[in-house]
Amino acid sequence: MNPTLTSPPATSGRPRRPARSNRRVVAALLSVVVGSLLFLSVQPRFYKAFCDWSGLYDIDRAQRVAVSSIPPRPVTLEFDANSHDGSLRFRPETATLTAKTGEIVHVVYRIENTLNRTVVGQAIPSYGPQYAGAYVKKLDCFCFKQQTFAPHEVREMPVVFLLEQGLPEEVNTVTLSYTFFEVPSGAATSSPTATAAASGK
Repeated sequence: MNPTLTSPPATSGRPRRPARSNRRVVAALLSVVVGSLLFLSVQPRFYKAFCDWSGLYDIDRAQRVAVSSIPPRPVTLEFDANSHDGSLRFRPETATLTAKTGEIVHVVYRIENTLNRTVVGQAIPSYGPQYAGAYVKKLDCFCFKQQTFAPHEVREMPVVFLLEQGLPEEVNTVTLSYTFFEVPSGAATSSPTATAAASGK
C-alpha cells in the first residue's frame, strides 16, 4: 500500500521572521532618533566654529553688543563742517546736542554751491577723539556717495546714526566733522579710499 503523501510540518522558524523584521525596523528608527539628537547637540559648536572661520561671528557679536544690557548714558555730540576750497558753503544746522548711547540721532547739514557752475563733491568725516569713530554706526549719510550741486543750489542733507553702547566710559564728548572736497572733472565715481573714508572705516 502506498504511503499517504502529507505536507511537511511547518518549521518553527517561519513565524519568527516577522518578529526579526520588526526588530530591525525598530533598531533603524532608534538609530535615526539617536543620530538626530547627537546632531542637534553638536550643531551649535559646528555653527560657532564655522562663524569664527568665516567671520560671521564678528557680525553676530556686534549685533549682540548693540542690544546688550549695558545701560545707556548721555554723551555730548558736537558737529562741525568745512569746505576744502571754499566753493561750497557748508555748515551743520545743529552745533551741539546731548544724546544717549544706543539712541538714534538725526541731524541736518546745509550746503550751498557759491559758484556759477556745477560742482561735484565728496564729504569725508573725521571724529574727535579719533577712535570714537569706531562706535559711530551710520544709518544714512550724504557722505556715502558723491554729491552733485547745481550752480547756487542750496540743499539740506541728513545724517542718521547712533553711538554704540560699547563706547568707552571715558568718552563723554564726541565731535563729528565733515570736510567737502570738490571731485576733479572726469572722476565720476568715488575711489575705494574715498568710499572707505566716507563710511568712517
